[in-house]
Amino acid sequence: MITLKRTDSTNADFVALVKLLDADLKVRDGEEHDFYHQFNKIDNLKNVVVAYENDTPVGCGAIKPHGEGAMEVKRMFVSPAMRGKGIAAKVLDDLEQWAKELGYARCVLETGKKQPEAIGLYKKSGYQVTANYGQYIGVENSICFEKSIKDRQSIPSR
Repeated sequence: MITLKRTDSTNADFVALVKLLDADLKVRDGEEHDFYHQFNKIDNLKNVVVAYENDTPVGCGAIKPHGEGAMEVKRMFVSPAMRGKGIAAKVLDDLEQWAKELGYARCVLETGKKQPEAIGLYKKSGYQVTANYGQYIGVENSICFEKSIKDRQSIPSR
């Protein structure tokens, strides 16, 4: 059974999972890893979700404020042995729900073109490809996504 825990970046399980994520990305990104790594510091992330199977940490993700009305999804990862079980989708859904609870209207994110599993997850979860933003403008290996998370039912009709 998968359970989710909302925490922050001081959580030891999150820190351990991020080390695994960084090792995976170093292999995938090769020479470009150092460029991306500078934007993926986990200091002071206040909104982190860790997924557990029983008491074992198996996945994680985080959100942080990004401009007006948006949260940026960061540090999404699921242990290789646990992939294909819907864990990343559960973490992403909880992060989106948390962003809504905090009053944000949309989520944005960047992933690498060498991460087809991530690209598939985001498309399946309703994210749309958007122009690269911020430090990713002009970066060939980056692909950026955006999703409105506003609850359409709560918008007053006119």
